[in-house]
Amino acid sequence: QVQLVESGGGLVQAGGSLRVSCKASGRAFGAYSVGWFRQPPGKLRQFVAVLSASGRRADYGDSVKGRFTISRDVAKSTVYLQMNSLKPEDTAVYFCAASTTHLDGSFAHGHYDYWGQGTQVTVSS
Repeated sequence: QVQLVESGGGLVQAGGSLRVSCKASGRAFGAYSVGWFRQPPGKLRQFVAVLSASGRRADYGDSVKGRFTISRDVAKSTVYLQMNSLKPEDTAVYFCAASTTHLDGSFAHGHYDYWGQGTQVTVSS
């Protein structure tokens, strides 16, 4: 079992920055990859970024490449998503998820076993 708790969402102006966190507990931290997904209002869940279980590989969705960075602090069992140059279209509920079967990460939300409750990010224009 893996428990995930997101935090750090909020309201920010376009062009600003925000960092959201995903605190993990339960299974050993390096035993799963961790991905970030988002769900804008009225839209399907979208892949944002993923960090492999080893922490050596990161992948990003096309819409956030060059603006978002995923990282982790092993000592704190926490994965971060640093979001810079935010745009109104980044407004969404952001979820972190853990995959015990795709340790190099995956773009597909169906490959993730555990999910957090989500944190709202709102970017005003």
